Amino acid sequence: MNEKVMDAPAAAVQAGPSETFRETLRTYPTIYHLRECARRRLPGFAFDAGDGGVGADKGVHRNWNALDAVELMPKYGVTRGLPPTGVELFGQRYAAPIGIAPMGSPGIVWPHADELLAQAAQKARVPYNLSTVSGMSIEEAARYAPDVFWLQLYRFPRNEHAIGFDLARRAAAVGAKVLVMTLDVPVRTTRTREVLSGISSPFRFTPKMIAQALSCPSYCTSFLQHGIPRFANFIKYAGENVGLNEMSKFIQGESGGAFTWEDVARYRDVWKGPLIIKGVMHPEDAERAIALGCEGIQVSNHGGRQMEGLPATIDVLPGVAAAANGRAKILFDSGVRSGLDVVRAMALGADFVLAGKAFLWGLGAMGAAGPSHTLELFIDEMRAALGQIGARTFEEARKVPIRHNAAFRIS
Repeated sequence: MNEKVMDAPAAAVQAGPSETFRETLRTYPTIYHLRECARRRLPGFAFDAGDGGVGADKGVHRNWNALDAVELMPKYGVTRGLPPTGVELFGQRYAAPIGIAPMGSPGIVWPHADELLAQAAQKARVPYNLSTVSGMSIEEAARYAPDVFWLQLYRFPRNEHAIGFDLARRAAAVGAKVLVMTLDVPVRTTRTREVLSGISSPFRFTPKMIAQALSCPSYCTSFLQHGIPRFANFIKYAGENVGLNEMSKFIQGESGGAFTWEDVARYRDVWKGPLIIKGVMHPEDAERAIALGCEGIQVSNHGGRQMEGLPATIDVLPGVAAAANGRAKILFDSGVRSGLDVVRAMALGADFVLAGKAFLWGLGAMGAAGPSHTLELFIDEMRAALGQIGARTFEEARKVPIRHNAAFRIS
């Protein structure tokens, strides 16, 4: 890897916020403001696709409330410079411990979303994790984000995982840095707001959705330029001329269930780079992943989009981190809406944090400029949080007194 390519943006990040960011901050000072603007600016169905969870969104709000409840005790009296945010993960240097989480079909929220997210991640030098069911192919992702591209994989068990293994080989061939295997989708669930908004698989516009889209000129303009997102990674297997309806049926027929530990062992043999298991909440699952040689464990409840009755991810993080005990890197997602949330997770044992919805809100509020502004918000707020608690590094943040009364303890 060209070290100069990686170091220049990282150095710019450490130098502080850009002038463009400072100007934009007047309108969008936090990610919460991006969300509220996205609610007003997007068609209703598009906002619901990016904002909602399963059921009545109680799992989504549990994640948010649990993060808000974590308190960090500061120490004052020492003047220190701007805290650095650069971190190393799996032998790669990133500008900050924040990455863009995998999101299926983000092009519904904002047309052309996949490319915009990848470009923003590459520019900022933070990970971009492409979903298997995104609107952009593995090969395209590698062109847009060559230094920071990861691939997230769902289970395709037919024909001895032929498609899944080929997806992993394609990712390796174009230089993907990490493979992420998702465990936490054993069954399909109903995302209520999507259903009420008219979103279906395959995606098609209803009269109600058309009316909503026509009331949002910027969305319409972007849609006319880029169209309905396709499941680009599966064109190779289903055929170039397969329509969206047939493609959806093809994917449903090929996919099924969550990865088993036997599956993980097989992929471990095929994939030679860093392997992350995503969706871990129980310490025993962390032990299984480590025993199979996985370098990363991603603590996640799928952002509250699979089941409402799961614990908040931040509440199970300390237990999983303790079980790993440094033998694997701990990644964290679900409910992350600020740089302070990143510092909270790092203080409780995470080595790296990913966010999804926040970047969709950025797209909804600002269009193409949204993901970069969202990343700058995260990084600026991380510095502020570290400085405020008297920590010069994320390692020092782990040593501050923490009140986390809701931590999930398994006897």
